[in-house]
Amino acid sequence: MSGTASPTLDHPMSPSASRLGHRASRHFKEKIIELILFSAALVSVFTTAGIVYILVSESVVFFQHVPLTSFLFDTQWTPLFDDAHFGIMVLMSGTLVSSAVALLVAIPLGTVIAIYLSEFAGPRLRELAKPTLELLSGVPTIVYGYFALLFVTPLLQKIFPELPGFNLLSAGLVMGIMIIPTVSSLAEDAMRAVPMSLREGSYAMGATRFQTAVKVVVPAAFSGIMAGYILGISRAVGETMILAVAAGMQPNLTWNPLEPAATITAFIVQVALGDLPHGSVGYQTIFAAGLTLMLLTLVFNIIGYWLRHKYRERY
Repeated sequence: MSGTASPTLDHPMSPSASRLGHRASRHFKEKIIELILFSAALVSVFTTAGIVYILVSESVVFFQHVPLTSFLFDTQWTPLFDDAHFGIMVLMSGTLVSSAVALLVAIPLGTVIAIYLSEFAGPRLRELAKPTLELLSGVPTIVYGYFALLFVTPLLQKIFPELPGFNLLSAGLVMGIMIIPTVSSLAEDAMRAVPMSLREGSYAMGATRFQTAVKVVVPAAFSGIMAGYILGISRAVGETMILAVAAGMQPNLTWNPLEPAATITAFIVQVALGDLPHGSVGYQTIFAAGLTLMLLTLVFNIIGYWLRHKYRERY
């Protein structure tokens, strides 16, 4: 009949059907968002895999010409000479010494600053001091390099008259100053995340603020503090411009911070500037050196992960 209305056209959709449609639409949107987030996470994985592939594949070509034993145990690094030597320990010594000096500055000072900001500083002072401190991490590293060369080194020469113009000590000290914001910021965030009930329990037992900070808060936040230490170590090991400017780029097997030396990153910069022809065995050394640097950083990260896991279980 023409006068009879069709129920499917004139009657609105039932509430249950509307809810089902809304749920399906929301589920679809959530799947899209999940796919986007998963794709973003894959970027870092693919980037890391690509870096590892390039380093390993190019290093294989290098080790076809240079024995692994010579690379690990030779005490000379002269890839520019006719009588070439490729002893990575020469560059490794400069990297480790400069990083050790930097960490001897950054870890104690960064931890003390974090304890003060977390446990002793007032809210207004903390809001002012923390952004000011973090400005140090925004200074270009080339500026730090010339600061070490033109300001810190002359000061050190007044204490050590025999100190050469290029040395690992001044570069390491300035590099440690640069790393302080990284260590202190992460350590302070970790300590601020410690529940207030732990502090109150310590105060109830008669402990002072200093005792509470050192014996309660720091151990409870040690896993997060260790993350700051590991990030600082990685930053020190991978630093380039400060060492290239202030430490010199002389391949010198030394464990004395008062002497000049080259580091792995400084050598890579030197080769990238065109001192060695592309495709030569000497040029391939940058990939073997880069692989060594990546393995060194990996070792430090594994140690840090083990320490974080150990202290997380304890506390």
